[in-house]
Amino acid sequence: MSEAKFRQLLRLFAMDLTATDVAQLCGLSVRSVNAVYQRIRVRLAQECAAHSPFSGELEADESYFCPKRIRGKRGRGADGKTIVFGLLKRADCVYTEIVPDASKATLQAIIQSKVDPNSIIHTDGWRGYDGRVDLGLEKHFRVNHGNNEFVKGSRHINGIESFWSDAKHRLTQFHGVRRDKFELHIEETEFRFNHRHLDLYKTVLKMLRDVPPLMRLLPKPP
Repeated sequence: MSEAKFRQLLRLFAMDLTATDVAQLCGLSVRSVNAVYQRIRVRLAQECAAHSPFSGELEADESYFCPKRIRGKRGRGADGKTIVFGLLKRADCVYTEIVPDASKATLQAIIQSKVDPNSIIHTDGWRGYDGRVDLGLEKHFRVNHGNNEFVKGSRHINGIESFWSDAKHRLTQFHGVRRDKFELHIEETEFRFNHRHLDLYKTVLKMLRDVPPLMRLLPKPP
């Protein structure tokens, strides 16, 4: 692929076009576009993983993703859904991580490793967030959605819930994401959110230039 063609593809990637649309616009096969998309997404995921710990005023929440609604299965722990935990620094950035469950042990382990103990953290009333003081997080504020409480002064998780809504809306354009590809897609969504005030094309191009062997060394997608 020529550099001019790659730059064209990257510009369209920055515009969040699907591989099918980009293939038609660039005169490439969908398979070729997906191969490049895969490498770019791996690089974005590496960049997302590098940002830790979080500090300041934070919101924590988990969300459940599924390509389609499963009849009779709702809420936390619903069968067939992928659980994603998120931390959002207000007016700044977000961190996401796929988790096996929303248990207290799982959520506490992530918070302990990712959150500065001097931070202020806001959550809902889920029992998985109990025991924040045990982790040294003395400033923990909650809103109880079960009691129809969503905002209480500065106590809310509207920011992270807005991110979940935007993420699910964005992923609908793919008409379902394979489970083995989902993590890269959610981390791409995280990266796009964290760089929403920048020129994404220039930002990603600079990242690829800063690690010149990257495109050669990344494993080829199956």
